[in-house]
Amino acid sequence: MIQHSPLRLMVLMPVRDDWSSAAELIRRFDEFLPPESTAEILLVDDGSVQRCDREDFQIGSSVVRAIRSLRLRRNLGHQRAIAIGLVHVQQSISCDAVVVMDADGEDTPAGVAQLLRAYSDTHGVKAIFAERSRRSESIMFRVFYHLYKAVHRCLTGVSVRVGNFSILPVSFLNTLVVMSELWNHYAAAVFRSKLPFAMVPIARGTRISGTSRMNFVALVSHGLSAMSVFGDIIGVRVLIGSLAGSLLACLGMALVIMIRLFTDWAIPGWATYATGTLAIILIQLITIASSFTFFVLSNRTNIGFVPLRDYSLFVEEVVDIFP
Repeated sequence: MIQHSPLRLMVLMPVRDDWSSAAELIRRFDEFLPPESTAEILLVDDGSVQRCDREDFQIGSSVVRAIRSLRLRRNLGHQRAIAIGLVHVQQSISCDAVVVMDADGEDTPAGVAQLLRAYSDTHGVKAIFAERSRRSESIMFRVFYHLYKAVHRCLTGVSVRVGNFSILPVSFLNTLVVMSELWNHYAAAVFRSKLPFAMVPIARGTRISGTSRMNFVALVSHGLSAMSVFGDIIGVRVLIGSLAGSLLACLGMALVIMIRLFTDWAIPGWATYATGTLAIILIQLITIASSFTFFVLSNRTNIGFVPLRDYSLFVEEVVDIFP
């Protein structure tokens, strides 16, 4: 949809104790966002130990018109904080588009400007995701990240190329808020929804202050959350792989029996060990195939967590911070 009036942005940031970084990041918006745009900020307080100091957010801005804090009852992790924030926007706030970004400075206002240009080029009918052209983490982190990308591609058929940093038309929220997948991973849910999207290369920034909480354990948890969105696809792929392996095991057993009965190539005792080993492999593969068959079938009838229906359980309060 072509915008004929100033674009009203809602910027959604999950925050856990990074209040000073969030305040500094918001101060930088005027430098990069077009002056004809207006923005409101929704800080999703993901169970912070430290309370927000409103004085840090009393900024003079021509773009940012309001800042709110949506406090959650407990820490849920940034993916679920984003899910609750999106439902709150869909239910309570009038805007044209929603920007999802981190509050620590790794997603930058300059990047927001790039997203806005791409969004304008598509006339506001596509979600735009930042495709990371450069990462600033340690070498070890990047090695495991690339390993995760390879596993994700193999199991789901979908390449991992984006994070949370994105802009989407507010109308897309009507679809996302009823998707159980949104509760586990925002970007994967958008891809799974079949809503139109595009990607633009944007370099990742550096943290304004503090240290990242994304360690090896958090990376594995994050990766599993993303893959869970494609659980049925993974189940079918593992099922097909298990059946293919079972067929190969049966062919192997038949070959061993033929060699034992019709040739003199077999070493004494070899056929018994080979057949027994292949039989064990066959049983294991059949067990895996059966398990994933029931897993896929059960997931087809299980609705699970619906963000629109269940999000209010975790919302403690909404506080106006600025003005």
